[in-house]
Amino acid sequence: MRALKSLLASALLGLLPACGPEASPPVPEDTGTSQQPVRLGIKNADPSIIRVGSTYISAESDGSRLYVRTAASVAALASAARTQVWGNPTGLGEVWAPEIVRDGTTYVIYFAAGTGDGHRMYAIQSQTPNAGYSGAVRMALPDDKWAIDGTAFTYRGQRFFVWSGWVGNQNGEQTLFLARMSNATTVTGPRAVISQPREWWEKVDVNPPTRVNEGPEVIIDPNGQLHVVYSANGSWDTNYCLADLRLRADGDPMYVWDWFKSNGCLFGANGGIMMSGWDPTLYAKGVGHHSFVLLNGDPNTSPPAGPQFPLAYHGVPKADFPNPFWSGRYWYSGTFQWWGNITYTRGSESNTGWSLKFYE
Repeated sequence: MRALKSLLASALLGLLPACGPEASPPVPEDTGTSQQPVRLGIKNADPSIIRVGSTYISAESDGSRLYVRTAASVAALASAARTQVWGNPTGLGEVWAPEIVRDGTTYVIYFAAGTGDGHRMYAIQSQTPNAGYSGAVRMALPDDKWAIDGTAFTYRGQRFFVWSGWVGNQNGEQTLFLARMSNATTVTGPRAVISQPREWWEKVDVNPPTRVNEGPEVIIDPNGQLHVVYSANGSWDTNYCLADLRLRADGDPMYVWDWFKSNGCLFGANGGIMMSGWDPTLYAKGVGHHSFVLLNGDPNTSPPAGPQFPLAYHGVPKADFPNPFWSGRYWYSGTFQWWGNITYTRGSESNTGWSLKFYE
């Protein structure tokens, strides 16, 4: 996603036993093989893909309008017709990072639109994925500040909206916020900070100095704990990466100190900022702003431990150098799996639970 600058595979053959405080779930075996990634023929950023039945549905923007594709597989989306579903009739400005979900029988696409510090979140709705969408409704987010990359989800019966935005009115850093919702487009109550780019590995960009947490995507682990996997660092350079926020068991999603952050990137091209035990990508750089490809786009359908599951993300081929990054990004199809018994630390505190491995 544009940030501060402008602002599946087969089942595994073996399992390793878990140990320590979380002794019951098995730890999947790392195959240690990174295959040549599947670069979809979609030259764009910020993939959003869900599965409804046996149909895969994606949403994308060309910078001013919204499009949807449908296909029988993630890979087949590349050759599927791109159907315009919203044409920006009132000229809302730049249109970024649409997120498609299914709310009951209704398809909802959330997206950011605006110019400069005027970016705000909007939503359109339809009963069919690729036609009949309503006009754009501006979401009344708390404090009415710059906001992008928003999406909605339900956790333990409560609706939430998560997004990336500014604390104040100026471009200083991008924070992840959470707020409760009463329906698919109505946010209620205050916004809560759940993550800010304060770790050293989230602050490695120097040209320009970049402080970014964006592209939040929600998933629920095999223990029922909530995760928000997000993109850190600038999307225009090789340091862009995925990191994880894990909510402590029975924690309050609106309370920042109940969230524990991975101690480094979990998916990225810069080996120097990866969490210990995670390897950098081999073929793509600037990887991030992913999609877990969940049933109905609902984290309550998150997969169990064991095999690998579909993942989409954007990136730039490592062989492309120099590269303008934003204009050189493609959608990629990869996989992810749960990785058990992983400790995240924060000062003298620690939290052990499920993390994730990502594969090109």
